[in-house]
Amino acid sequence: MTAKTLLVELFVEELPPKALKKLGEAFAGVLFEQLAAQGLTVPDAGFTPFATPRRLAVLARGVLERAPDRAVQHKLMPVAVGLDAQGQPTPALRKKLAALGLDESVLPRLQRVPDGKAELLLHDSVAPGTILADGLQKALDEAIAKLPIPKVMTYQLESDCELPGWSSVRFVRPAHGLVALWGEQVVPVHALGLHAGRVSHGHRFEAAQEPLVLADADGYAAALELDGAVIASFAARKDEIARQLAAAAARVGGGEDGESRGALRPIDDDALLDEVTALVERPNVLVCEFEREFLAVPQECLILTMKANQKYFPLLDAQDKLTNKFLVVSNIRPADASAVIGGNERVVRPRLADAKFFFDQDRRKPLESRVPGLAKVVYHNRLGSQGERVERVRAIAAAIARQLGGDAAFAAQVDQAARLAKADLLTDMVGEFPELQGTMGRYYALADGLPGPVADAIEDHYRPRFAGDDLPRGPVGVAVALADKLETLVGMFGIGNLPTGDKDPFALRRHALGVLRMLVERELPLDLDALLHDANAVFGDKVHDACAQLCDFIYDRFAGTLREQGYSAQEVDAVLALRPQRLADVARRLAAVRAFAALPEAAALVAANKRVANILKKAGDVDAHVSEVLLHEPAEKALYAALRATAPPALAQFEAGDYTAALRTLAALRAPVDAFFDAVMVNVEQADLRLNRQGLLKTLHDAMNRVADLSRLAA
Repeated sequence: MTAKTLLVELFVEELPPKALKKLGEAFAGVLFEQLAAQGLTVPDAGFTPFATPRRLAVLARGVLERAPDRAVQHKLMPVAVGLDAQGQPTPALRKKLAALGLDESVLPRLQRVPDGKAELLLHDSVAPGTILADGLQKALDEAIAKLPIPKVMTYQLESDCELPGWSSVRFVRPAHGLVALWGEQVVPVHALGLHAGRVSHGHRFEAAQEPLVLADADGYAAALELDGAVIASFAARKDEIARQLAAAAARVGGGEDGESRGALRPIDDDALLDEVTALVERPNVLVCEFEREFLAVPQECLILTMKANQKYFPLLDAQDKLTNKFLVVSNIRPADASAVIGGNERVVRPRLADAKFFFDQDRRKPLESRVPGLAKVVYHNRLGSQGERVERVRAIAAAIARQLGGDAAFAAQVDQAARLAKADLLTDMVGEFPELQGTMGRYYALADGLPGPVADAIEDHYRPRFAGDDLPRGPVGVAVALADKLETLVGMFGIGNLPTGDKDPFALRRHALGVLRMLVERELPLDLDALLHDANAVFGDKVHDACAQLCDFIYDRFAGTLREQGYSAQEVDAVLALRPQRLADVARRLAAVRAFAALPEAAALVAANKRVANILKKAGDVDAHVSEVLLHEPAEKALYAALRATAPPALAQFEAGDYTAALRTLAALRAPVDAFFDAVMVNVEQADLRLNRQGLLKTLHDAMNRVADLSRLAA
């Protein structure tokens, strides 16, 4: 059968830019999968997605005009049910055949196959392959139905719509054209009230031909670019924008006006690049500038307003400082771009002026004067105001500062940073740009003459904001950030406001990971249980004690993180089963467990450890005490002697933090442990002997499982 390239294009009004990439990938992916599922593609077929502001399209290679016929085998019923004693069909068999569109003429061709102790009747037939028009219609309907549309529109069709039943349509944007070409042939399908044809459309203003009549599927991308002035591929358009951005930055850095500025680069923001790619069909990067006086405003404010409001790419110098140059991605390529450049420069100027006004106004009031106003800002209807929250964070931060052992000056800075951390929420700048909370607090704290560690902590107490984000810069910031995240976690768990499925409106998973990263990466000498109970205490009767549940939640997040780092589920389970309180120790415990598992004695000791754990579990509360006078068997005497020889040095190594050496020392117990279980009955009838042997096993279990629960390593 002949295989050709299939093109399907939906031509629509401007699609939502933040959703375009996903819409394009979903449309192409689902449509191709549906074609393949119906046998309409060859084994080495593939597809290319296309997405521009005004179209979703897919180019599928290796598509058949008709799927191959396929053999179909129907299991009918047991022979005893389908045929009577004379071998004639029963009413049940006739009914089954009729349901399949068959009659009694097929009886001679029915097969009898063994089915356990009985026989089964089978009917073999050949199902004709799906023709492309039918298969594509099904695939197209499915692709449209499964589009991840952020918000659906309802619109009325034109009065001359030829498709019955279509008077209005629900879709992401009004659709105006449908193309379906298999090679050079139009495939007669329909969607959204539209019949398929070969007519597409190019750029609104710069297309050489309009409308654009497509000759065949293979020439789609080239025809759009050459005659339609459109780069149809989202990926190709994104690469072209990135190339033009880099080239423009290099030209400006080289000083196209004769002034060398050194190496410049556009701001690195993949989400912005995706959004701009979704806004243009024919990208053209232009260099613009604004007045240097605006550079007196914190660059985060200027960068944010240019990115968020105007979709511009600010230019940074080699020291990552903002320059007064920025790049615009235009959708047109006029011979003289001065009008486009001037228009964008005029548009950005009021935005920057607003930012300067907010910055100047905010600095007229010190941060300290804003703190009382937090009492009027609701944080949560069950947890009170932001003012109450600040007091809780202060109390938790003070407890952390004491545990970290800092001096009075450190404690004072922690308290001051915690008190002022949320004050910038009441500034005009943060009111306009909530993303700058913390960042502006630092600038305003420095303007108020506060110490650097306090100012840094005000910004850093939100860190880490996301996976891979930097941790707070100094110990003051770490203490306040820990306190802030613990207050959120304990408060939300304490009122039962927990994450469910993929919903986590208060980012509790992220807060838990932030706590873990600070405790582990900064190797803080803080016990997790103590932190949670100290945080819980500051809430009084506002919350119930959910520390145990929260602790499990944190360890679950920790387990997931460790597995992502390459540790096996068994290794992680063995270490975290002991609920180690100093989380910074966990990496060394895991390394020790991995080294122990590589020892030749490990497998036998793990199996024995699991056996010991089961014996002790059944025995109940066992005292780790051994009476030498009750040791009768040579094997139990040998095990006790080996324990006395190895346990003390292993304990010393454990307490020194050398977990690998501790487990290696205990590996010497393999032979006496094996001999003990070969020769000694633990649960004998004589009570004193039984309790003594259980005590010996409890002593062994305690010695072996200080680093990790080794029984969890058993396969």
